[in-house]
Amino acid sequence: MNRTAPAAFRRRMIMAGSLTAVAALAFTGCASAGSGGSPDAAGDGPIGVSLIVKTTTNPFFVAMQEGAETAAEDLGVELTFAAGKEDGDEDTQIQAVENAISKGDAGILITPNGPAVEDALVKARDAGLYVIALDTPPADPESVDITFATDNFLAGQEIGRWTAAKLGGEKATIALVDLFDDKVVSVDVNRDQGFLDGMGIDLADPAANGDEEPTGSYSGGDYEIVGNEASQGAEDGGRTAAETLLSKNPDINVVYTINEPAAYGAYEAFKAAGATDDLIVVSVDGGCAGVDAVAEGIIGATSQQYPVKMAELGVQAIFDLVETGEVPENSEGLDFFNTGVALVTDDAQDGVESIDTAEGGEICWG
Repeated sequence: MNRTAPAAFRRRMIMAGSLTAVAALAFTGCASAGSGGSPDAAGDGPIGVSLIVKTTTNPFFVAMQEGAETAAEDLGVELTFAAGKEDGDEDTQIQAVENAISKGDAGILITPNGPAVEDALVKARDAGLYVIALDTPPADPESVDITFATDNFLAGQEIGRWTAAKLGGEKATIALVDLFDDKVVSVDVNRDQGFLDGMGIDLADPAANGDEEPTGSYSGGDYEIVGNEASQGAEDGGRTAAETLLSKNPDINVVYTINEPAAYGAYEAFKAAGATDDLIVVSVDGGCAGVDAVAEGIIGATSQQYPVKMAELGVQAIFDLVETGEVPENSEGLDFFNTGVALVTDDAQDGVESIDTAEGGEICWG
C-alpha cells in the first residue's frame, strides 16, 4: 500500500517567491537499501524509523522533530527520537545509531554531528537500514544512501550577494562567525564559502574556512576579513565569537553568522559595544524567530531553509521504500535532494531575488 502524504507534507511541497523549485520526490524502482538490501516490508509490527539530530537547543532541530512526528503519526510509522547533548556531540549520536540497528529499524534520519558518526552509519547500512542525512551531508558519501538538505553553498551565496549590494561600494570589514574550529563539517564550510563567493571574494580552497586573502576586492569595493571564530551554533558562542573579533577590529561593519542563534549573540556583543550603527548581520536558517529578527532590524537578511520538509520527506521516503521498494533520487545536477532556500529581507536589493518577512513568516518554522 502506498499511503498518501500527510496534509502538512503536501502544503510544504508548494514553495513561494524565490524559493528554489522542488518537485515531488522522484523514485526509481527496486533499488537496494543500504548495503544489506531493502528493509523487509513483510515484517511484523510498524515500520521503525530513528530520527537523530544534532541537539535540541536549536529551534531548527526542534522543528525537524515536530515534522517527523507529524509524518510518522499520519503514516503509522514508529518514530524513535535522539539528539546530541550539544552541537558536535558525536558519541551520543553513535549510540543512537547502534540502538536503531539493535531495534531492527527500517531506516535512520540523521543530522550528523561530525565525521566520527559516519563509521556507525556505514555499519547501519551494512545491517540493511536505509540511511538519510538531513541538512548536513556527510564527509563520506558512502556513509548514507541519500541526503535531503538545503543547498548550503547557495544559501551562503544569497546572503553574500545581498550584502555586497547593500554595501553599495563601501569598504566591507568582515567578521565570520562559523560553527567549528576543531572539525570540518560541510554545512559550516559551504555556508561560509558561499557567503564569500556571493560577495565576489576569491576563495582559496572552497573546502576550507579561513584561508582567503585577508584583504582585497569584492564585487563592489574593498574588503578586509578580520577573522573567523567558532560559535558552536549557539547564542552564547556567537556573542563570545563577536567579542573576540571586535577586540581585533572595532570597525567591523559586516557579520556573517552560521545560523540565527549565533546571529542573536553576535548582535548583542555589538550592541553592548555601541557598534550597531550601519552594522550588517546576515545569517542562514529562516526560523520564525529569525524572521522576526529580520523584521526588527537585528538581522539584515537570512536564507530560509525548511527543516520540517526535510524530516517529512525523510519519513515518507523510508515508508515508501518499505511499502513499494521505491527509493528517492538526488535533484538534477546535484549530489543530494534539494529542499529549497529563499532569501528573506525587508530591504530588497536590485538584482537579488528575495521575499519579505511577511511572506517568510507564512512559511517559517519554530
